[in-house]
Amino acid sequence: MIERPESAPRPDRLAWRLAALAAAPRPVDPAAAELAASRVIDAVGAAVAALRLRPVAVARAQARAHPGSPGASVFGGAAGLRVSPEWAALANGVAVAELDLHDGYPGAEPGHPAGALPALLAVAQHTGAGGADLLRGLLVAYEVQAALATGPHPVDHAALLGTAAACGLGALLGLPTEVTYGAVQQLARAAHPCGALAGAPACAGKVAVELVDRTMRGGIAAPDPSGDALAARLTGDPAGGAAVPLPAPGEPLRGILASRVRAHAVDHRAQAAIDLARRLRPRLPDIDTPAGVGRIASVVLHTDRATHDALGSGMAADPAAPARSLPYVLAVALQDGGWHHTDSTAAERAARADTAALRRRTRTAEDPEWTRRQRSPDPAERTGGGRLEVTFADGGRVTETLAVPDAQPGGARPFDRAAYERKFRTLAEGVVPRDAQRAFLHAAGHLGELRAGELAALFPTVDHEALAATDATLPAGLFR
Repeated sequence: MIERPESAPRPDRLAWRLAALAAAPRPVDPAAAELAASRVIDAVGAAVAALRLRPVAVARAQARAHPGSPGASVFGGAAGLRVSPEWAALANGVAVAELDLHDGYPGAEPGHPAGALPALLAVAQHTGAGGADLLRGLLVAYEVQAALATGPHPVDHAALLGTAAACGLGALLGLPTEVTYGAVQQLARAAHPCGALAGAPACAGKVAVELVDRTMRGGIAAPDPSGDALAARLTGDPAGGAAVPLPAPGEPLRGILASRVRAHAVDHRAQAAIDLARRLRPRLPDIDTPAGVGRIASVVLHTDRATHDALGSGMAADPAAPARSLPYVLAVALQDGGWHHTDSTAAERAARADTAALRRRTRTAEDPEWTRRQRSPDPAERTGGGRLEVTFADGGRVTETLAVPDAQPGGARPFDRAAYERKFRTLAEGVVPRDAQRAFLHAAGHLGELRAGELAALFPTVDHEALAATDATLPAGLFR
């Protein structure tokens, strides 16, 4: 093969700048480290809550068929189970993402930076790294995801996640800039290495592990004659890599502080909608009865264009995706005064006639001001708020406006460590025994202090009888 020179100087290429960020030593910001530990609690809670779901069980079964040494643990697997790290990244990535309960980043294309954790945790455990190494990798992955998500051209978050995971792995392993750069270049050249797979974020993590392994062995990407494929996708300019803002050398990584927790098991753009419904519920007597619903003429959520298009009225008729239908989410939240990660989407709950009637009277509407905020370059404005308006059959009306969801910084009840722990306990109920919950929370709460060999403590012991019914329904696959 004849190599062609790349047009952009390496220091200006976005892929090189990201790899250099991963390789550079930096002080750790205490607030960022504290939040990283909380997000580990958050992501593992989302994973254990999803262990009985079929896609998660399938991915877990695939991972079991790929034992590894030293290997990595699998959520829901036996305590001694160790599998090849790329398959652990896949199985655990599917578990973290399945319920749509892990965190988000309010970028041009909303990201889910905690999706990088499974790949980092798998490699850290496989290589004998400690908690401080894992923490460093996590902070880099969050920083990269935040930087890439702010580009003017939306890029699917799973594609960005692979790049963030590769950079995080470079930091975790202490790789030279050149090695991490090679993995990032290869990921950038494949706009979406996992296509339209339902488990695309988990697949992106698996691919990142494989490409880092490849570049560590000397397999590097061919030169890119376009200059900088990653910058071209994000900025529209192959020479635009130098314009993407990154922390200065020696500056702590604080990108994680701009990410957003999800208090409710729905799309992050629907968090405010549930909070609004909870606030209006006391002013809507008997709305959980057919008579109460009969007194409602309409329910309208005024929101931004992206939320209206992705989750709004057009999704209401999709019975396979109730948690992605704002009319359904609002109907349940108004009637129940909240949202439960499994009960709210159960078939018997969705089949209630009064809920169906309320859903049919519920719609979304684009509001130009909320759209302006959602498209603002300032993350402080991209908070995902809205206005909920309920009109009664007699002409009366009640409204509530919320700029910042309750759980976010600046919201009515911002999440602290105690809130993350409460969320974990709720999600782990019936799957993780109480003593195992306590052991996990202690380990995750001391993330940066975990020594080599102690990362298995981040995989809570589960009640395997709770998973047996789902596992028993799976047919055999190709891998044994």
